[in-house]
Amino acid sequence: MRGRDATAVPAALLLIVSAFQAALALGAPWGSAAYGGAHRGTLPRKYRVTSAAASLAYAALALVTLDARSGGQARRRVLTGAAGLMGAGTVMNLASRSRVERAIWTPVAGALAATLLRAARRT
Repeated sequence: MRGRDATAVPAALLLIVSAFQAALALGAPWGSAAYGGAHRGTLPRKYRVTSAAASLAYAALALVTLDARSGGQARRRVLTGAAGLMGAGTVMNLASRSRVERAIWTPVAGALAATLLRAARRT
């Protein structure tokens, strides 16, 4: 990946995850693909609130990822930390009881870990 691609790919993936979390918060019946798949259909209220917050966090991280002008050490640390969290998320999704979660979110989290780390190194 070069230049803009180093930030465009992780930002696009983050926006996809943000949209998924927003849909969960708004009542999409995708509970089997989130939070270990313990809640089929629409998530309970506390998980919907958590998804709303997660949606905002993923969107904010996408903006940080795209804003190369903000550069510097702080941005590098944020992206490196996010890459580490996505690495942990990859393991957690892989261990999920939900087949849907394992199939969809394990590769997405793994791709985010790798691409965020690459973007951090290019900062």
